[in-house]
Amino acid sequence: MSTNSDSALIAGREVVASLDSIRKTYFMGALAVEVLHGISLDFYQGDYISIMGPSGCGKSTLMNILGCLDQPTEGKYFLGDEDTSKMEDDELSTIRGARLGFIFQSYNLIQQLNVLENIEMPLFYQGYSEADSHEIAMGLAARVGLQDRVDHKPFELSGGQQQRVAIARALAVDPLVILADEPTGNLDSKSGAEILNLFDELHDQGKTLIMVTHSDELAERSQRWVRLRDGLVESDDRLNA
Repeated sequence: MSTNSDSALIAGREVVASLDSIRKTYFMGALAVEVLHGISLDFYQGDYISIMGPSGCGKSTLMNILGCLDQPTEGKYFLGDEDTSKMEDDELSTIRGARLGFIFQSYNLIQQLNVLENIEMPLFYQGYSEADSHEIAMGLAARVGLQDRVDHKPFELSGGQQQRVAIARALAVDPLVILADEPTGNLDSKSGAEILNLFDELHDQGKTLIMVTHSDELAERSQRWVRLRDGLVESDDRLNA
């Protein structure tokens, strides 16, 4: 549960992402449906956050805004010191590639590419040289325990191994924030536990992780729970340091 020491826990830590009075409305013909109703949240360097709530509460919409995949109808979203709210599509694409890492439930790997090439993809788009991309990708493959699988295609890997590739890819550009959407949803319990152990390691290394999950068991690994209900923040509890 949250305590009076919360301010002490975050003292001196940089705000890496900030939502200010975010509203999101979808228009279907003459019908306007507001999904987010003025959400304000700050995310700090090194936070490990679970965003939770029932289906239809706005989790996916919020994650799309955090990931610069969609923009709010009203309000401001700062990623680092940049206001993304009014950015054009090409600007959003640039900031996504440079400052965010994505981990999806379905892995979203490119089936025609091997492990190393999948990890290298974000580096290619950021203009890294072939030599630097190779060195970084090899290091990340080793970091997630796949140094002996770098020549394998995704269909030759288990689900847990594919998610490890996705984690390595998400880390390639040393992102400001890592966004994970139900990262163990397609995995058995053993593989899921291994992925969560990797998340614990990333948190210990000071990475900022924001995870959407329906599972209290997964959320217990994080240090902060944000619960949404009906497009609003129902609670925001910091569980531990």
